Amino acid sequence: MGVGTVVGVGVGSGGVVSATTTGLVCGHHHLYSALARGMPPPPSEPTSFLGILENVWWRLDQALDLEMIEWSAKLGALEALEAGCTAIIDHHESPRAISGSLSVIADACNEVGVRINTCYGITDRHGSAGALRGLAENDRYLRELSERDDDGMRRGMVGVHAAFTCTDTHLVDAAELAEAHGVGVHIHVAEGPDDIGVADRISDLTRDDWLLIHGVHLPDDHGLHGTIIHNPRSNMNNSVGYADPIRFTNPIGLGTDGIGADMLAEFQLAYVAHRAADIGASPDTAWSWLDTNRTLFPEVERDTVTWSYDTIEPWHVAFTPTINVIDVDVDGESAVRNGVATRVDADEIRAKATEQAARLHSALEEMP
Repeated sequence: MGVGTVVGVGVGSGGVVSATTTGLVCGHHHLYSALARGMPPPPSEPTSFLGILENVWWRLDQALDLEMIEWSAKLGALEALEAGCTAIIDHHESPRAISGSLSVIADACNEVGVRINTCYGITDRHGSAGALRGLAENDRYLRELSERDDDGMRRGMVGVHAAFTCTDTHLVDAAELAEAHGVGVHIHVAEGPDDIGVADRISDLTRDDWLLIHGVHLPDDHGLHGTIIHNPRSNMNNSVGYADPIRFTNPIGLGTDGIGADMLAEFQLAYVAHRAADIGASPDTAWSWLDTNRTLFPEVERDTVTWSYDTIEPWHVAFTPTINVIDVDVDGESAVRNGVATRVDADEIRAKATEQAARLHSALEEMP
């Protein structure tokens, strides 16, 4: 049953004739980005993608603490649920608050009612010791998962920021740790020109269960195994180019790279970007990327989303603005009714997240 398959058409709790589908999946997210909105300007204007990383995101992740991480995850999960997304595949980094961070994220998402697959993105940007602490957090969290009853609400992978910020030794360590736990690696790949040589460095390590994020600058015949997650909105925002994902033989999924988790909106943008590059492009292609996401978190088959529109299929959704969520059930239990979250106080989450965003922005202003 694909995300485009209408499970039913009826009258939702809001009294609107509406379609019901399975839950949506965000194939790549950075939940801590929920606190980035309105952040102070960077110390210098970036003129390249690497400049964006150095002046914006690498400064932000260094300012995170566990309290900020908790409320950013709750806000990100709440907004996902309100957009019909019941599962998030997250990639996290917080070099000054590594230990326990993945459990904080998982607990926050599950409290809201959202399924979560998270990992810690290891990097040598903070030295070998920093990379080893990241590996240890991935290992700790995956061991914790192995000791839990499997209710389909939380998953894990081994995270790597990107090959160009990691030594070959730590790339091998990450691959070996993932294999030991029976999971894949979640890694940014060839997002910008600084990572063009990534295929040569990781081709012998990749497996089918890896998530390869972006792939903008990968050659057509890159030889990497895994699912490529296309992030069109983020690629435009970072001015790294169009990935043109149909050129790859790998499965293609769809992510947001931290810009919320409204997957219908991301589908609409993915279709328009594809159409801009190819006049013959059909929305069916971008819709298939949402279906790929569902294979990455198949538990969403147990979730239902009721929409404010009666036809949830690609040729309708691509051209229909403002399709809202009415009801969401996760594992048969209510998570949203009449557009309002039922398991948490949405106003409290937004208020607490605003407080944590202010703390984060203040910390950024104090950084050199």
